[in-house]
Amino acid sequence: MSNLKIGAKAPDFKGRNQNGTEISLADFKGKNLILYFYPKDSTPGCTAEACDLRDNHEMWISKGYSVIGVSPDSEKSHQNFIAKHNLPFDLISDTEKEILIAYEAWGEKSMYGKKYMGVLRKTFVINAEGIIENIFEKVNTKEHTKQILNETK
Repeated sequence: MSNLKIGAKAPDFKGRNQNGTEISLADFKGKNLILYFYPKDSTPGCTAEACDLRDNHEMWISKGYSVIGVSPDSEKSHQNFIAKHNLPFDLISDTEKEILIAYEAWGEKSMYGKKYMGVLRKTFVINAEGIIENIFEKVNTKEHTKQILNETK
């Protein structure tokens, strides 16, 4: 049974961004956060999602939100992804999958009938008090900003 529900306290996390700087949920106390989990840097769906959030980043800031992406890719991979697509937000490297597991974004997937473990694309909207305001488990990668705006207070 999932503990991650709208209205629940978001799990604390600590991880390193693309530059090796530690980032934690506590860094966003008093701020709203869009925390999104994605499978792999530079893949079509992940690029579409990151670029949609990039293209709307100024609007998110004006609404008082920070944006953070999390994947199991390395810091170097994140550096390349950020440089290639001019991403204005941090990406956390969760190679040990601790944050992915805490946010139930690591689990069984299926492709061509074969089951395997992998990243479950999810987004959490967390308010300034650290409470989950919304959870997106069916992410529209090309229009994720619109999806979040349509379904979040």
